[in-house]
Amino acid sequence: MASQSPAAAPKLDEDAIVREQLARILGSRTFHQGDRLKRFLSFIVSEAIAGHRHELKEYVIGVQVFGKEDSFDPRTDPIVRVQARRLRAKLVQYYREEGRTDALIIDLPKGGYAPVFARRDAPAPVKRSIGAALVSPNTVAILPFADHSGGRDLGYFCRGVREEIVHRLTRVPALRVLASDEERGVGDATDAAMIIGGSVRRSGDQLRLTAQLVDGASGCYLWSESIDSTVDDAFGGQERMADAIVRKLEPELTGAGHAAAARRVTENMAARNLYLQGRYHLNQRTEEGLRKAVDFFEKTLAEDAQNAPAHSGLADAYGLLNHYGMLGPAEAWTKAASYAASAVMLDGNSAEAHTSLAHVKSTQEWDWAGAEREFQRAIALNPRYATAHHWYATSCLNPLGRLDQALEELRIAQSIDPVSSIVARDLAVVHFYRRDFDTALDQCDHTIELNPHFAPAYWILGVIQEQRREFDESVAAFQRAIQLAPRASRMHGALGRTFALSGRRKLAVEVLRTLESNATQGYVSPMEFAWIHVALGDLDLGFKWLAKATDERAFDLIHMKVDPRFDPLRDDRRFHAIARQVGVA
Repeated sequence: MASQSPAAAPKLDEDAIVREQLARILGSRTFHQGDRLKRFLSFIVSEAIAGHRHELKEYVIGVQVFGKEDSFDPRTDPIVRVQARRLRAKLVQYYREEGRTDALIIDLPKGGYAPVFARRDAPAPVKRSIGAALVSPNTVAILPFADHSGGRDLGYFCRGVREEIVHRLTRVPALRVLASDEERGVGDATDAAMIIGGSVRRSGDQLRLTAQLVDGASGCYLWSESIDSTVDDAFGGQERMADAIVRKLEPELTGAGHAAAARRVTENMAARNLYLQGRYHLNQRTEEGLRKAVDFFEKTLAEDAQNAPAHSGLADAYGLLNHYGMLGPAEAWTKAASYAASAVMLDGNSAEAHTSLAHVKSTQEWDWAGAEREFQRAIALNPRYATAHHWYATSCLNPLGRLDQALEELRIAQSIDPVSSIVARDLAVVHFYRRDFDTALDQCDHTIELNPHFAPAYWILGVIQEQRREFDESVAAFQRAIQLAPRASRMHGALGRTFALSGRRKLAVEVLRTLESNATQGYVSPMEFAWIHVALGDLDLGFKWLAKATDERAFDLIHMKVDPRFDPLRDDRRFHAIARQVGVA
């Protein structure tokens, strides 16, 4: 037998590591009852190792894994796509729970069936479950510290660091530390508001301890600290690391408690009742409802001029009046920004106020980093404020293309407010952006069942059916939306676009004339004209309207990175110029 070249040896080592990781996954509790998924994962990993990655097509998997006949047609039988979604979800669950410290990650990216293998040098931040988003922000989980020494002989020291941190943090009255044992590592890190983890490295007799504090909701690092010690001073190094973590957490926890206690409580019950009525009307998402909301919030301020929630409500109402095409930017922008800033100044610990400010930063200023900070601050202040999770998803995560995160935040919002029509509608929207049109249609059905008179649900239903080229059904959905909201230019514009795409040019032009007439009496978003002209094939005129929409910061533009309706424009340099202005290129 010919000798193997030295260059081939690392490949064999890598293959052995992948096979070992595959065996670990297949033997896990997560995959215990998933025989189909085990076969699926085993097949694609084995084929990838064998160098057949490019042959992993839907037809091949259907026949080889799921026993389909040679006549199998993936276009009519979605079994492979359905099982791939289940496999991806199971892999996420495995690495979130049992495999959270595994060195090798086996992933199945969307858009194909070839797995990827990636090393991770440190335990990945653990994301919270929906339930965890609703727990006290003072709940902490402490992960096992990783031993990154060359000999991997510091396990005793890593356990000591963790035990010292637990000992110190349990003495902080404002903090709840999740219990754990050696076998599991931590009680349930996914149910903690904050997660502490870290590692220990060694160079000779020198030790370096590194700890990180991770926000459980977003998975973002909040803080990191390194402490140097020696092998001979193990206790001292452990204690200094614990001290550093306590110094970081204790002032914030006790300060938050004092601030909450000192927060001004509105004694005026009349103002409180008016505010609640305003929120009710705002959640209807109709022109009449939004204008009534403005009226009730203004009455609240007449009763109590320093009422921060009412300022927040006015910011939200004016922003939505613009986003829904009912009020021009010149009138809406200044008011929304002013009221949001006032709300934060009046009560810096108000989740409603920070959510309003975040919404202004994302939809009006296109300041994505600033918006995300404000949304995360709002959620930290009140994890049960549904609008913070809802708008974080729709106005920040969706535009940035982080659709998995957006879906998770929307599910949290729905768990808090399960009867919200707009949250249910926006779940359909995020599935639409993910190109999962079947799931999006199912969610539309749920939303309409929840509220049969909710026009925005019929709007997204029509958009989805248009994308599927089911034009008659799309027209019917938009016509129903117009019946429910006859003055909403967004509904008329969507109908005109579908007429254009389906070849009914004369009807599309009639809609254009109607919108032009409406624009002489009130505001009509430039996006409605742009959508129809592009659908009619007049790209130059369409881009002129898009340029005007950019000047007016039209709401639809923030989703241009993910909205399938923009697909025909993605190869045009003018599209990319606008995307750069919006900050989503």
